[in-house]
Order: sequence, then C-alpha cells, then structure tokens
Amino acid sequence: MDAAELESFREFVDNRSSALLKTAVLLCGGDRHAAEDLLQNALAKAVGKWQRIDEPEAYVRRILYRQQVSRWRLKWRGREVVVAQPPEANAVGADAAAAAELRVVMRTALSRLTARQRTVLVLRYFEDLPEADVARLLGCSVGTVRSTTHRSLARLRSLAPELAALDPPDAAPRPSRDFSPVEVRP
Repeated sequence: MDAAELESFREFVDNRSSALLKTAVLLCGGDRHAAEDLLQNALAKAVGKWQRIDEPEAYVRRILYRQQVSRWRLKWRGREVVVAQPPEANAVGADAAAAAELRVVMRTALSRLTARQRTVLVLRYFEDLPEADVARLLGCSVGTVRSTTHRSLARLRSLAPELAALDPPDAAPRPSRDFSPVEVRP
C-alpha cells in the first residue's frame, strides 16, 4: 500500500467510522465494546484490499454483517444446554436470587480474611491445585498449606455461617475435638 492509499484509508476511517460504529452497536445489540471489536476487525480486513475496493463503505458494512452473523452462529452452539427436563420457572428465579446472595456473602467474608488465607483458598478451591503445588507456589511446606487451609475455612465459616448451605448434605460429620481426660492406670 502506497502513501496515497494509506492516506485515503485514514480519511475514510476519520469520516465514516462514527456511522459505521453506530451500525456495529446495533448489530451487537447495544454492546459498545463488542461493536468496537467488530468494527476494528472489519477495518483490518478492508485495509488489506483497499486498493481494489470500489465502494469502501458498502464493503466494510458487508464485512460487519458477515462477521456478526458468524459470531451469532458460534455463540449459539456454545449456549445450548441439554437437560432431561425443563426447569420450573419459579425455581430458576429463586435459585438465581439465592446464588446472587450467596456470592455477596462469600465476597464479603473473603474480603475479611488475610491475604495469605485468601490466596491459599483461591489456589486450593478456585484454581483446584493440589497442596504440593500450592506449597511450591507460596514457598512453604505442605503442612503449612494444610493448616492455613484448615484455619482459613474455619474463619470463613465463622464470618459467614450462611455458607454452611454449601456443605454437601451427605458429608460425614466431623469428629469432635473434645478431649476428655482419660484415667490411666499403671
């Protein structure tokens, strides 16, 4: 691409990008960030063929339309979830509200833990790393990871008793730590 063609492309982008962005926003259902990505990709495709394009705006609009249709097709395949029975309408709304409330409780409780406690819990349960990997990443022993995990979960349970709803119902009860004195006879 020579300097004149490059200048022509820049002039086109300066003059027509706002109108093209409006079209892209409408194509993306009002999502401005997705629209900017869509327009940027369309312009990137057009710049390579700029010297052969007779009607630049029509060409870029056609790219916008085709790219958005491709996005819809890709998203549709990923969105569909097959279930045995359709969910009940009331249960979905109640579950969504309860899940949102649980997320808020969890976020608040996690913010009250120390940085080390949060880090261990995130690495163990969110990232699903084994204790040895967590120990290696944090530069401590496996025993330290275990004890920190235990203390962090205990603190989390004390800060937010509502999280007990997350424990599986068939979990075995924890052994009591009540050590009563035992009479030892010589």
